[in-house]
Amino acid sequence: MSDELTEGPWVALIPVAEIEAEDVVAASHDGHDYAVYECAGDYFVTDAICTHAHASLCDGYLDGHTIECPLHQGCFDIRSGAATGAPATEALRTYACRVEGDMLHIRL
Repeated sequence: MSDELTEGPWVALIPVAEIEAEDVVAASHDGHDYAVYECAGDYFVTDAICTHAHASLCDGYLDGHTIECPLHQGCFDIRSGAATGAPATEALRTYACRVEGDMLHIRL
């Protein structure tokens, strides 16, 4: 079975031009919200909602590969989704991403 079938399809999420360097922006696809990050020239995508208090991480503070929730300052590693600072203990879901043309695509 191919990866395309076992891991889900690639979908266009957001134009690369809308992703600011060293920042986080919101994007959505099919009713689901994502946080899109650019860090040192690489792109990362996680679910947009903090697993601790359901706040939008797109309003959080990005420091290197760490996103800090704006509500209770829980932290996550945007590369793996791992919770790295209390009170957050549950990891974020992360998504593989790639640039095709002028769009960032994610694998669902």
